Amino acid sequence: MRTTDQPLILVVDDEEDICEIIRFNLESEGFRVDTAHSAEEALQKTLKKYHLFIFDIMMKGMSGFKLADEVRNRKKLKTPVIFLTAKNTENDKLTGFSLGADDYITKPFSVRELIARVKAVLRRPNPQEVAESASLKIAGFELDQEKKKLFIEGARVELTPHEYYIMRLFLNNPGKVYTREEILNYAWNENINVLDRTVDVHITRLRKKLGNYGKCIVSRSGHGYCFEIE
Repeated sequence: MRTTDQPLILVVDDEEDICEIIRFNLESEGFRVDTAHSAEEALQKTLKKYHLFIFDIMMKGMSGFKLADEVRNRKKLKTPVIFLTAKNTENDKLTGFSLGADDYITKPFSVRELIARVKAVLRRPNPQEVAESASLKIAGFELDQEKKKLFIEGARVELTPHEYYIMRLFLNNPGKVYTREEILNYAWNENINVLDRTVDVHITRLRKKLGNYGKCIVSRSGHGYCFEIE
């Protein structure tokens, strides 16, 4: 039985069967779910009442990217957004993250993955409540958590979505040691197909991108990684 204190989710997809599949499975987990079959229909709703948006990217009429832009920049809502996409290219993901997306679900998706990603996003702090800390500055680092951008001494550092979330975890918790599993759960939203070794690969790439600041990401043998400012 659903109650009004459970998260309310809006699913927007021009494929009605996709909307119903998502609605059925999320309601089975106790969530409240509304649907819309176009971006234009979604914009007629009272959007500020929702706790999470799930937007398909490729829709007839207004796209999911455009809808997210309307939500973020015109309506000034910081409600989490998950994109549904039939594409899985890094450029598409970077476009979405630049619009404030919190995650991606690639079609076709499994019910287990869908539920895990929704729960992971909803566990994060409410963006409306932490808006005052949207820009985080530590030493030479500045992390724009609203636009999901990293700057070092004023210069933009191009990050993939996973690299961004790793940096956000570190910069929000300097000095704290995280295991590979903890980093995976945060940056990959509990994707069960990702291996621990993936964290090591991304950390190596991050260190290169950070240049002289790469040494701030410290390995703790047998434990994991932490972020230290000298």
